[in-house]
Amino acid sequence: MQNLNPLIATVLAYLLGSLSFAVIVSRVMGLSDPRTYGSKNPGATNVLRSGSKPAALVTLLLDGLKGWLPVALVGWYGRPIGMEEGTVALVGLAAFLGHLYPVFFRFQGGKGVATALGVLFGVDWVLGLACAATWLIIAFFFRYSSLASLVAAVFAPVYYVFGNGLAWYMDKRIALMLVVMAMLLFMRHRENVTRLLQGRESRLGQGKKK
Repeated sequence: MQNLNPLIATVLAYLLGSLSFAVIVSRVMGLSDPRTYGSKNPGATNVLRSGSKPAALVTLLLDGLKGWLPVALVGWYGRPIGMEEGTVALVGLAAFLGHLYPVFFRFQGGKGVATALGVLFGVDWVLGLACAATWLIIAFFFRYSSLASLVAAVFAPVYYVFGNGLAWYMDKRIALMLVVMAMLLFMRHRENVTRLLQGRESRLGQGKKK
């Protein structure tokens, strides 16, 4: 049974990640489905376009929580039942993939920034803070949310490796998971990258450019 625990944890993490809180919160609060307006992305940023800041904030927190919770639980309680760093990497990636490709919502998910940040905080709160600070710095100076997200994604595995490179607890599987998440974030932001290169990406506080 112990050999099945990592698989069970991974499946549960994916199912948790598949809860599209942008859609759920919007329904509960009587708002339009975020997949029908704006960028059509079921995430906190698009929910904000509905005009409801509370709905956007709740969506942001819940999307982050579903990335953090499975990773944190495995880190806290997994070792006695055969779940170590390899399982941490699996559940983190599974929760992230659940957000990108939610089984409960026809595999049409969001871009994954908040959920990825939740995973980072689950791995190491210092890593999460470092990436959040990176996002804030890039967003403050350049005013592009997408650019800030991509820069933070690139630096996540760098911070992890160089921050723990000489320590016994640095795990290559977790480092690989962070690299894979960064690659998936770039893939989900490919339209944003094109607009950034063309100078058409909307800055924070501006409307969406045509």
